[in-house]
Amino acid sequence: MSLFGKIFGGGGKGGKGPSPQEAIQKLRETEEMLTKKQEFLEKKIEQELQIAKKNGTKNKRAALQALKRKKRYEKQLAQIDGTLSTIEFQREALENANTNTEVLKNMGFAAKAMKSAHENMDIDKVDDLMQDITEQQELAQEISDAISKPVGFGEEFDEDELLAELDELEQEELDKNLLEIGGPENAPLPNVPSTSLPSRPAKKEEDEDDMEDLQRWAMEAM
Repeated sequence: MSLFGKIFGGGGKGGKGPSPQEAIQKLRETEEMLTKKQEFLEKKIEQELQIAKKNGTKNKRAALQALKRKKRYEKQLAQIDGTLSTIEFQREALENANTNTEVLKNMGFAAKAMKSAHENMDIDKVDDLMQDITEQQELAQEISDAISKPVGFGEEFDEDELLAELDELEQEELDKNLLEIGGPENAPLPNVPSTSLPSRPAKKEEDEDDMEDLQRWAMEAM
């Protein structure tokens, strides 16, 4: 008979064994029972020690009997310590096995669910679908780029020519401003007076008459 059968009273051949949860519960109950037994033995050991001390000088026979009982209790206590260690190890191993069982059960459940989800999926169809999605994304990007470009309604102009024409216009405007500051170029001149100016005596003739009078005066003096 297995160890579980000895401890928990398992059924005969072909009988269904206890579940992990039941076995763990039984082991915990056994641990509690042995722990209480430990406490009881520790108290008995302390009592026998006090009896041996009390009768050490008065009644050696009673003291020796107390020490013998103390040794038996200590031996039982050591056995219980070993048994508890074994049960704790077995319980922990069973708990780990139960945890692994639950984990594997859940993983198997998830695997079945995944298989069911992929049952109607074809990898070729998935590839075609992803390719269609990629093509539609590229088409959408091209449409966005086309919409964002400025529309010229079919007319294209050379930007350099437009800049040169703009420079000419700016120069004409500058020349016009300079002419307005300097005065009009074709301003009309005043008319020539129609009346004649008053006549003046010729100064040259008067000088000649004075020279003749001076020469005549010089001849007379000689």
